[in-house]
Amino acid sequence: MLALPAILTHAQAGPCLEHLSAGMAAGPQQLVLDAQALQEFDSSALAVLLELRRACLRLGKQLTIEGAPVRLMHLASLYGVRALLEDGTQAHTETIVPAPV
Repeated sequence: MLALPAILTHAQAGPCLEHLSAGMAAGPQQLVLDAQALQEFDSSALAVLLELRRACLRLGKQLTIEGAPVRLMHLASLYGVRALLEDGTQAHTETIVPAPV
């Protein structure tokens, strides 16, 4: 099982993708990515996940993302890529509470 770091913003995206890609190549056919530690992120986290998904497809592997924060999946919805990540994704069951107006 591979894991996302606690912080995944633009500054960490390149090194994180390199690290995960190396682990993915040697990993099993069913690749599980643990996203539970992810706390601070921006759209770069989505870019990393989408690139990992593309790499898995090229290698004939299946990517499952476990413990994806609800905020990450909400961001994926805003960018229109949630369906690409949801296949095999198990998100936390926390509620998104809007800020008071």
